Amino acid sequence: MPFKAASRALQKASLPRWVLLLSLSTALVVVLELFALPASLLVGPMIAAIFLALVVGKGQMRVPYWPVQFGQALVGLMMARAITPDILATMAKDAPLFMLVIVSVIAVAAVLGYLLTRLQVLPGTTAVWGSSPGGASAMVIMSEAYGADARLVAFMQYLRVVFVCVAASGVSRLWVAADGGEPPPLILFPPIDWPAFSATVLLACCCIYATFRFRVQGGTIILPLLAGSLLQGFDLLTIELPMWLLAISYALIGWSIGLRFTRSILKHAARALPRVSASILLLMSICGLMAVALHKFAGVDPLTAYLATSPGGADSVAIIAASSDVDLPFVMAMQVGRFVMILLTGPMLARFIARKSGLAENPA
Repeated sequence: MPFKAASRALQKASLPRWVLLLSLSTALVVVLELFALPASLLVGPMIAAIFLALVVGKGQMRVPYWPVQFGQALVGLMMARAITPDILATMAKDAPLFMLVIVSVIAVAAVLGYLLTRLQVLPGTTAVWGSSPGGASAMVIMSEAYGADARLVAFMQYLRVVFVCVAASGVSRLWVAADGGEPPPLILFPPIDWPAFSATVLLACCCIYATFRFRVQGGTIILPLLAGSLLQGFDLLTIELPMWLLAISYALIGWSIGLRFTRSILKHAARALPRVSASILLLMSICGLMAVALHKFAGVDPLTAYLATSPGGADSVAIIAASSDVDLPFVMAMQVGRFVMILLTGPMLARFIARKSGLAENPA
């Protein structure tokens, strides 16, 4: 949306509505944090925006375009920050094993996405992106860039994140008898390395410019991820992302998705819930069998294998793994490697499945 159109959209929505949206988002984030639910900083604002879109907004509230793009670039840099030399060394050491497991999980998820697409549970390639076991926020952002319905993709992705988080926490407690799922408290205003922070913001702005200058689809996620990980890997950049800035980014992205919900799209999501839930549970079960195979044939301890193969929710899995007696670099290498592979293959898989199913995108 051009700047002038975004300004007109903001003028249509009265200030009290935005104050209400901010207040409701904050309250929901606090509640989700109290229950230690994952992705609270994004899911809370998204739920609040859905509520206002259905009850108050009536399609008049829209988030300005460029701040959302900036928020998406920061999410890409956040993903890049996770790609450390230790993780890369672990992946290089066991490259064939990593590739086998990663490709297997992606293939199973693609088949489930194809079946949901073929059965017309969700429109077009939406089910493919929703089934992708990668970073949820990145998949939502990229799916929209490639023509899928971001609202339904968000519904699928965050439903799976909750399922995976609950299951992984339960397995961790059963196997190691430890408190494995409590996240550390949010520190919104940590000390900031200002030179690194300035360089990080500058890189985000450059990636946004390059995305639109060269028309790179999904570039607001892909370019910051690639540039940030390379610069960090060569010690040319320290990615500095204070939590308050990430919270603003998550809120903008959550609002941009939630404010586009309509009653018809919510009814569609409700109708699809049983079959989507079944596909998520099936994917988790197959990944569990892969974990058993890793334990039996590669000698990986059971909990490490289970957390490494869990389909998505990498940030939540990282929290559980960090507080459990597991091989943390192995777990994160598997999660990050799968995420990068999905970023590279996701658009190609979506187009391939769309051609095979013969269904065009038809978002509500």
